[in-house]
Amino acid sequence: MSLLARMEKHKMSDSEDSLSMNSPRKLSHHKKDPFVDLKTDLHRKIIEELKEMAADNDQEEMSAKIEEMVLDILKKEGDHIPRLDRLRIAKEISDDSIAFGPITPLLNDPDITEVMVNGPDNVYIERKGKIELTDVFFRNNNHVMHVIEKIVAPLGRRIDESMPMVDARLPDGSRVNAIIPPLSLKGPTITIRKFFKDPVTVQNLIEFGTITPQIADFIDSCVKGRLNVVVSGGTGSGKTTTLNVLSSFIPEDERIVTIEDAAELQLRQKHVLTLESRPPNIEGKGAISIRDLVRNSLRMRPDRIVVGEVRSGEALDMLQAMNTGHDGSLTTGHANSPRDMLSRLETMVLMAGMDLPIKAIREQISSAINLIIQQSRMKDGSRKITHITEVQGMEGDIIVLQDIYVFKQEGIDEEGKIKGRFIATGIRPKFLNQLEAYGINLPFETFDPSIL
Repeated sequence: MSLLARMEKHKMSDSEDSLSMNSPRKLSHHKKDPFVDLKTDLHRKIIEELKEMAADNDQEEMSAKIEEMVLDILKKEGDHIPRLDRLRIAKEISDDSIAFGPITPLLNDPDITEVMVNGPDNVYIERKGKIELTDVFFRNNNHVMHVIEKIVAPLGRRIDESMPMVDARLPDGSRVNAIIPPLSLKGPTITIRKFFKDPVTVQNLIEFGTITPQIADFIDSCVKGRLNVVVSGGTGSGKTTTLNVLSSFIPEDERIVTIEDAAELQLRQKHVLTLESRPPNIEGKGAISIRDLVRNSLRMRPDRIVVGEVRSGEALDMLQAMNTGHDGSLTTGHANSPRDMLSRLETMVLMAGMDLPIKAIREQISSAINLIIQQSRMKDGSRKITHITEVQGMEGDIIVLQDIYVFKQEGIDEEGKIKGRFIATGIRPKFLNQLEAYGINLPFETFDPSIL
């Protein structure tokens, strides 16, 4: 769909869909915007002007052109409007026409990591791990719906009463979830998990205090040594960011297949195939699940399979892939501890519909997974890798786990920041022989408790 066509589709009517003003919340936005009629008229004129413009102009050029045209029109017809208001109107029309409306400045702010639209009147952000209420608002529910449709339409996805939930992504890879009435009682809701424009590196994780250099070297060796790794953690704990960093350790000469609900991994290797699941069409048919993609990826001659997150029956196919020669696979899952991750995997395997005994499932898990990396979001908003745990095998009916590194919290400082340190348990993992087979020899100091 061309840019102009999208603008026509999302054009706002005088009554319901007038362009919003991003004025401070202390000025009641329930009062009539004095520039509503003017902005609606300007919007129509801009669309007419752009009909002759090349459709392949990039967004920055188009935005600058729109703002220039609006200011030219206002200079001729709106001399009574103060200059600052003219600049603001031009920016708002540009954002609503080709960007994402009132939340565009929030998406462009590098310090903001999450944007949460709870209906038209409440927009929250996450900054430095803390949630804040902003003074940004939409005019009405239809205005929010226009932004949602702009996000999902280029991806071939839809959102309406028959399918009132959708997962999508922005052009920069940021993750988007939207849910609308009748499921959302407060109006259309958007949650955007922003990604760094430049992918987070292992050095960034060290600087953030998520891990130490010693732990980073150990994880690097584990990925290069083709261990199967699961990153577990709660919502917002940074699992996907850590998965991106782990993926960066994969050698350039390997063929990587990534599988996700909404493609957001930012792999920099050249030989990467990105697969994305597909929801059902308007007739309820044609859905392609993560499980379908995992099974298909086995026929694509992958050196590595990277699944963004296992949530359901695809866990069984992932475990079978790990057990049948696809070493070095990576994935994430929701869990509060390494032991909880194993329990979650058992539940997900049962969701595949296979009537397997629990002991057989645990044997599959223990032979497939080598390492669990547990990540947590701390009370001060920081993210820490709290456990790096080896899956050692079975003893009777129980899977044996052994912590290699743990984060020990030691209190909170005067500024409310978490105080603590990383500790090596001193246990040398059993998979060292596998690493040595790939020419990776870890020195004794790697597991020395006195080094960290």
